Amino acid sequence: MSAFSGFLSSFSADIAVDLGTANTVIFVKDKGIVVDEPSIVAINQATGGFEAFGREAKEMLGRTPQGIVAVRPIQDGVIANFKVAENLLRYFITKAVGEGRFRRSRIVIGVPSVITPVEKRAVVDSALRARAGEVYLVDQAMVAAIGAGLPVTDPVGSMVVDIGGGTTDIAVISLSGIVHSHTVRVAGNAMDTAIVEYLRKKFDLLIGERTAEQIKLEVGSAAPLEHPLTTEVGGRSRLEGLPKTVLLSDSDVREAIGECIEAIVTGVRVTLDKTPPELSADIGQLGLTLTGGGALLRNLDRRIQLETGIPVHIANDPLKNVVTGTGVMLTQSQLLRRVAISC
Repeated sequence: MSAFSGFLSSFSADIAVDLGTANTVIFVKDKGIVVDEPSIVAINQATGGFEAFGREAKEMLGRTPQGIVAVRPIQDGVIANFKVAENLLRYFITKAVGEGRFRRSRIVIGVPSVITPVEKRAVVDSALRARAGEVYLVDQAMVAAIGAGLPVTDPVGSMVVDIGGGTTDIAVISLSGIVHSHTVRVAGNAMDTAIVEYLRKKFDLLIGERTAEQIKLEVGSAAPLEHPLTTEVGGRSRLEGLPKTVLLSDSDVREAIGECIEAIVTGVRVTLDKTPPELSADIGQLGLTLTGGGALLRNLDRRIQLETGIPVHIANDPLKNVVTGTGVMLTQSQLLRRVAISC
């Protein structure tokens, strides 16, 4: 490397991004994960200005004053609001590496397998407009498998189920390629919405998105628990308009999110049905791996195993598998070229 090239490289940074519906996680080469915040932007409707990003914006959900709205620019794993996503991405990466270094950054971004050409272009353009140098897109299921430590380069079938905020990406991988993939547009956010609707219909109780997510974390499960759980939930009475509190059980939450869980299990079955017999034998022996925030839902591994007969494992640190796997691409250029998605 010449002295001039070395000088220029000191002003650049290689970055891996998990641009998720629920959270954006950023990994910087030689530093690790430096940003992990909600993919939310608070916007002033009167001026069109951006009031807050990430964690600060999430704190405003359900509590914003008149004229301030909290927006999620990423829906179902892809960009729904181009301008807002561009500013969100610029804010997070500038926070991660600084304004000067970001201008020459190489960025690797994980995206859902069902992303359309238009959606691919929107992701790439958002990164470029935020002044990135080079942008590579990689399949989220592939990098989740890499982050979970699965032998994706070996001649053996590996199956990963990545349950994020907006989508559940399911893939069978062998020899660094995706043999078959399936995306279910049902994941963590759909479960939160289902809980909101369940409480409205059954208890006449109105709650917000943050409360629903907390309920899922505290008492949510995909199959009956050995020790039942309950939690008190506060909100507003739909009929009276006054504060109201109800006692919610884990069975209530299972009923609320039942259709969401069934959609994910069906997606796993569909993928298994389309897997070549030789690789099916590998999966039957080695099992499948759950990654993403949804992997932490109590007894989801047990539910899938009971309904498919396949051993199910939960990855270590499933919330970080996508960005960790994407980060691996920063040091393995040959593998990046093999798995990068053409735009």
